[in-house]
Amino acid sequence: MDLELSGRTVLVTGGSKGIGRAVAEGFAEQGCRLHLVARGAADLERTAAAIRGTHGVEVDVHALDLSDSTSISTLVERVPAVDVLVNNAGAIPGGTLDAVDESTWRAAWDLKVFGYINLTRAYYARMRERGHGVVVNVIGLAGEKVDAGYIAGTAGNASLMAFTRALGGESPAHGIRVLGVNPGAIETERLVGLMRTRAAAERGDADRWQDYVANLPLGRPGKPREVADVVVFLASPRASYVSGTVLAVDCGHSVRGASFR
Repeated sequence: MDLELSGRTVLVTGGSKGIGRAVAEGFAEQGCRLHLVARGAADLERTAAAIRGTHGVEVDVHALDLSDSTSISTLVERVPAVDVLVNNAGAIPGGTLDAVDESTWRAAWDLKVFGYINLTRAYYARMRERGHGVVVNVIGLAGEKVDAGYIAGTAGNASLMAFTRALGGESPAHGIRVLGVNPGAIETERLVGLMRTRAAAERGDADRWQDYVANLPLGRPGKPREVADVVVFLASPRASYVSGTVLAVDCGHSVRGASFR
């Protein structure tokens, strides 16, 4: 299916690894020009080189820490106009209310919650001037399947879900669509690393990490590309009548009784 995205300019945060990299590859397949943002320059350069080599599209990289609002100003100066913004950077650490102190909570929210909001604010204004644009927020399932053991993340994701729905209900009046995607358990380097560490500690064998995801639908985590394909479709003109929606990409896990942390 032609998603009518060829030639569009797309900015992906957290674009060097995991879901962000898969999203970038999905847009590259559609012939988009890419701007990838992450903290690590080396990982960004490797990802960009691989995408250029495979898909022959333009890829610019920006090694910036988006938890710092001055970095957002720098990014907007470098890339003043985009057709699609994909907010994806940030991983909030787990822990209960007693375990997550204020500094940890604030640092995590500065990158993911306020990073998403501040970057959207900056590019939304420019999209409104141009009369078109799409914002896709990659949030996380804990915003709707709340978890006291992941208190900072569940609260942050719920906030971003409300932000997405509120703005996405108003944005079509300006020619802009704002959407969200809530990935479930996805087989990224981060998730596998966490599960291997847990398996080594609890079961004496890091290779038994898959025991912890056996209760998931299909008996496995999702793949980054399974999230990316949804993001790319929602950002495309083929989804032109969709805004203010937050879609779970979890194969039904959020509506089952089983838990995953």
